[in-house]
Amino acid sequence: MNGPALLGLSSMAVRPLLAELSERLGAAHGLAVRFEAAGGVETARRIRAAARADVAVLASDALTALHHEGRLVTPPLPLWDSETVAAVPATAPARPLATPGDLRALLLSASAVAHSTGPSGTALLALLHRLGLVGRLTLRQAPPGVPVAALLRDGTADLAFQQRSELTGHPGIRLLGPLPGPTAITSTFSAAVLATSPHPAAARRLLALLAADDVSHLTHGMRSHQPR
Repeated sequence: MNGPALLGLSSMAVRPLLAELSERLGAAHGLAVRFEAAGGVETARRIRAAARADVAVLASDALTALHHEGRLVTPPLPLWDSETVAAVPATAPARPLATPGDLRALLLSASAVAHSTGPSGTALLALLHRLGLVGRLTLRQAPPGVPVAALLRDGTADLAFQQRSELTGHPGIRLLGPLPGPTAITSTFSAAVLATSPHPAAARRLLALLAADDVSHLTHGMRSHQPR
């Protein structure tokens, strides 16, 4: 391997993608990097507690807040987008989700709706407010770091929303698809060099390599960032 071993901190949403990319970067560029993943709230807490690490990969809003607090030495670099999708238990019948009317009917038919503590959950709550549905639904928030798929499997909820990257590959659930038309929700994940990095030059190189790698062909529910 060329250069120092780097440590990254990330949210759970990007864990599978970063694991694959870390292997590829090691093989292609001799770059040794390891990521520790946790819920986005917990990862941000560790950074605010001056955790000794080189880079962070989090939802863009969370990294922007950390940048304003002086926790980063580079501004957040947008890397990947993940759309929010709806899911039901695998035993539930498929339901249409082609129009905002389909989404409204799906929400109103659910006994309980699960969402995350992350950016998709925040955006979903804002959408429900716009649709005038907040007081008409039973909402269940997954604990930090827990995928909403777990709430579908244990019967806590019969409808769930989270980023595709966090729902892909979970057994016992059925993905219905992304939210339709003007109700669509996309979360952007960014990376930055931490102020506590022992190896800032190597960390900047890592960011450049991550940004240059097109992940659109990978199967982790992410696509390379498209400016909106």
